[in-house]
Amino acid sequence: MKKIQLTFASLMLFALTLSISIAPLLRVASAHDGDIPKLTYPETKRVEVVDDYFGTKVPDPYRWLEDDNAPEVASWVEAENKVTFGYLNQISYRQQIKERLTKLLNYPKYTAPTRRGQYFFFGKNDGLQNQNVQYIQKGLEGAPEVLLDPNKFSADGTSQLGGFSLSESGKYVAYGISEGGSDWRDFYVLDVATKKALADHLEWVKFSGASWIGDQGFFYNRYPRPESGKKMAGKNDYQKIYYHKVGTPQSEDKLIYEDNDYPQRRQSVGVTEDQRFEILSVSDSSAGKRGDTCACRILRR
Repeated sequence: MKKIQLTFASLMLFALTLSISIAPLLRVASAHDGDIPKLTYPETKRVEVVDDYFGTKVPDPYRWLEDDNAPEVASWVEAENKVTFGYLNQISYRQQIKERLTKLLNYPKYTAPTRRGQYFFFGKNDGLQNQNVQYIQKGLEGAPEVLLDPNKFSADGTSQLGGFSLSESGKYVAYGISEGGSDWRDFYVLDVATKKALADHLEWVKFSGASWIGDQGFFYNRYPRPESGKKMAGKNDYQKIYYHKVGTPQSEDKLIYEDNDYPQRRQSVGVTEDQRFEILSVSDSSAGKRGDTCACRILRR
């Protein structure tokens, strides 16, 4: 209970410090609101598109904007950005706010540690790193060592860590990489002792973690391979659960569960802490007015 109170107090102190720090800048902002000219937004065309839903006609004049690959949409976005950044760049105190917030946020941050045998695993951010670096430490007095640095996934910083799951003894880590903010994950397996990735590479993973059974393998969810050119825009149905054994290709993964009667349902498998049972969770996010529903069952080994 004390720990929760301290955490809450720390957050309140930070919020108070932040408000005090930028209050003078906000007063300056208010005094200069009239110095920036009125914005003139680019004209957005309307098209004649009407959908008929069981006799109810619903117009959708901006349907053309949904095609994010169309040249005219790219031109519209460029024009909108010109207006936006033209406004933001005229704010004289913007850089002052950025510098103050940068100073306030530039301090080391740690995640809660996870223990496997005599080793502790945790994430740390030196202050302004884009992503937490994953560390391993032997005992309470050992020196922390870098296990995995997501900041090095891509030169432009657009790839991020999308999952980090330790096997039962801590021998392996299953981790996901997301590119460009996509929900798709490519899963890999890291050998903790050598800090090197194995040949394992799992594709078309989405909305999934890795639930280990011992150190041999893990459950995960994936969708069928999307059509060529529709990776980011195609509809995702028929999510399935597979079991992957470490050291084998994805083509040999074992299908554990599927539900072809409800293609939009999501399912996942979690392994109990004592490794005795697998718990199947099924959620229906397409239930309309009923809202999301979820059901669980115990699978047999």
